[in-house]
Amino acid sequence: MKLQKRVVCAALLAAALGAALSGCVALVGGGAAVAGLSAIDRRTTGTQVDDEGIELRAGNRISEIMGDKARVEVTSYNRQALLTGQAGNATDKQTIEKLVREQPMVRNVYNEIEVAPFTATLGQRSKDTMLTGQVKASLLNAKDIQASAIKVVTENNVVYLMGVVTPREAKRAAEIARGVNDVTKVVRLFEVISEDELAAVQSKAVPVTQDGGAK
Repeated sequence: MKLQKRVVCAALLAAALGAALSGCVALVGGGAAVAGLSAIDRRTTGTQVDDEGIELRAGNRISEIMGDKARVEVTSYNRQALLTGQAGNATDKQTIEKLVREQPMVRNVYNEIEVAPFTATLGQRSKDTMLTGQVKASLLNAKDIQASAIKVVTENNVVYLMGVVTPREAKRAAEIARGVNDVTKVVRLFEVISEDELAAVQSKAVPVTQDGGAK
C-alpha cells in the first residue's frame, strides 16, 4: 500500500513538473529569462526552442490543411518529430507526414499515426495521460537512469520513448515502461550514443526548460 502511494505521489509530481517546465518553454520562446532548474536536459537551449517551434508550426499546419479529417499530435525531441493519433486513410496519413517534414529544422519524422476511426474517448485520453505520468514517475524513482533525458508519449496504451541515451539507458527505460500496469507496448525512438559521447554531451548540458523527455 505504501509503495502504491509513493507511485501515485510521484506520478502527480511528474505531471506537475511537466506543466511547470512546459510553461518555462513558452517563456524561452518569448525571449524572457528562465530560472535554471536542477534537472539537466541533454539538448542545447536552442534545440529545445526549435522543438517547441516544430510542434507549434506543424500542429497549426495540420489543422489548417486537414481540419477535422485527422486527430494527430506532434511531439518533437532533438528536432525529430513523432506523429501519433488517427487519420481516416493512408493518403491522409502520408499527407500529414509530408506537412511535418516540410517544417523548418525537422531532421526526421516517426509516423506512428493509425489509419483508423477517431474513436479515442475522453476516458482513453485521460488514461493515456495517467499512464504517461506513471511512466515518468517510475523513471524518476529509478536510481540508475536520468529521467530528464527521456520524453514519454502515450497513445492508446502504447508508450513511446524519445531522448538522447546510451544503449544501457535505452534498455533500462524500456524495461521500466513495460513494468507499468496497462501499458500494452513500448516503442523506443531513442537517439543512441556511446558513454564517451554522453560524457561530452553532459559537459555542455543546460538546465531543463521543457519536460525533457517527460512531456
